[in-house]
Amino acid sequence: MQIDARHKPDYIFETSWEVCNKVGGIYTVLSTKANSLQKLYKDRIIFFGPDVLKKTENPWFTEDDQLYAAWRDFARINQNLEIRVGRWNVPGKPIVFLIKFDKFFEKKNNIYSEMWLDFGVDSMQAYGDYDESCMFAYASGVVMESFYRFHHLEASNVIAHFNEWQLGMGALYIKKYVPKIATVFTTHATGIGRSIAGNNMPLYNHLKSYNGDQMARQLNMVAKHSIEKRAAQSVDCFTTVSDITAQECAQFLQRQPDVVTPNGFEKGFIPKGLNYRRTRKKARETLLNVAEKLLGHFVHPDALLVGISGRYEYKNKGIDVFIDALNSLRSMQQLSKDVIAFIMIPAWIKGPRKDLQSVLFSEEKKNSKKKVGNDCLFTTHQLHDPDSDKIVNYLKYLGFCNAESDRVKVIFVPSYLNGFDGIFNKDYYDLLIGLDVSVFPSYYEPWGYTPHESVAFAIPTITTTLAGFGVWAKKHGDEVKGLDDGVQVIYRDDSNHKEVAEEIATTIYDFTLKSIDQVNVLKKIATELSDRADWAHFISHYQEAYRKALHNSFVRLSKPARYKAD
Repeated sequence: MQIDARHKPDYIFETSWEVCNKVGGIYTVLSTKANSLQKLYKDRIIFFGPDVLKKTENPWFTEDDQLYAAWRDFARINQNLEIRVGRWNVPGKPIVFLIKFDKFFEKKNNIYSEMWLDFGVDSMQAYGDYDESCMFAYASGVVMESFYRFHHLEASNVIAHFNEWQLGMGALYIKKYVPKIATVFTTHATGIGRSIAGNNMPLYNHLKSYNGDQMARQLNMVAKHSIEKRAAQSVDCFTTVSDITAQECAQFLQRQPDVVTPNGFEKGFIPKGLNYRRTRKKARETLLNVAEKLLGHFVHPDALLVGISGRYEYKNKGIDVFIDALNSLRSMQQLSKDVIAFIMIPAWIKGPRKDLQSVLFSEEKKNSKKKVGNDCLFTTHQLHDPDSDKIVNYLKYLGFCNAESDRVKVIFVPSYLNGFDGIFNKDYYDLLIGLDVSVFPSYYEPWGYTPHESVAFAIPTITTTLAGFGVWAKKHGDEVKGLDDGVQVIYRDDSNHKEVAEEIATTIYDFTLKSIDQVNVLKKIATELSDRADWAHFISHYQEAYRKALHNSFVRLSKPARYKAD
């Protein structure tokens, strides 16, 4: 299809549950992408988010009563719409509309009936966060229409971009009520794909045999799958974040994405030169100090620091494989260097361990021989239910005990690293920079910001072919075996768990043998790879999506309107 390069948006409305609402990885996508979009479409890119935090509790939003004041007052008085207007406190400072959507619950049944009659969206078996998400999505569509008509944008090229199933109803609302607006829908992970993987069912070897609708019924996901599928099939341009997720979309949603829009990274805040070396040194000192106090014995300053991080998705994030790799590594008799592995995975915690705090922050900190807890305790924070924690149980099952004679030691950090966790008191990035190697052996990872962030901080990383970033890196940078090019992408499928773990162990062992000069070369190569994966390069994919959306909307508008789903 020939797309006219002159198709450019005059306004872009982009909405997500995670605008000014830091919940997960989509927040990182949008908040880092915003700066590049602002440079291209200064204040014509407007983000829409849910107004779910009190004014005093939202550190990511600065209200501006003068911005679009006339429209906001009109919408409040004449349309009963509650909207706060301001700026998102991220690089680029884009305009944000925060929407109060509570009143839409009164119309919920009518809205669901409308969506069923017009598009075939089945909300009958909805549960959990479905209602809240869909009411916000519908409200977003209403607010977009209000802004569009108040400012007489009928002659302008307007894009409305909706992220994830949570915003699907907004896309369908715009399609029906403001058909001149070109719509884009992005799925960052298919609901069915994530659920299959999360339920320990083989996803990849049997992908072509799965039927999305059938699996939705089996997995009790009919409502969410229905809105995701109808949105994907109805918009002018459908996108996803990686080639591997595109395969899921084609199978489960029955539409091949028009554009793959990989997730970039905004690297402006990463320290450089002398500042980088100082920050890294402080991070290593912090990690080693906590390790030494927790373990209760001397830790060599040259110990190899290895880490994994992300959400507590035991299988999907490859946490199980990582622990098995550490088990294989410690069985290598030739290993002559201490390896300390940090599992930075937030879990359900009561708070920081008081005994560890006492050693770290009192006079006792001078005594590095003081050990806290019992001999086989791995955690820096107190878990609510340690006896049922998968990580702790598997470490104990494999016989890890963090004895002084053990070459491989494991420290489980189950707290969010936001600078106020009570033990490290640094944010995640200020600890990541102190690692030597990171490992992210994902089983289900549509993109994978963790390995992406790692190479951006010049930390060599290991990931898999089942992560979107891994697939991208395999194409653009992973040219030799091992970490000699800054990243290793290990082939993974449904049945080679053991082989992946052993390859990770071998790679880490090989890294322990490298000289400082060799490691510095690898860090430089890792940084160069990340330079090709920043928003300066990847924003062009979004521009392509906007052009296709506008083109397809022009084609659509030349045909009779049709809303009813097949």
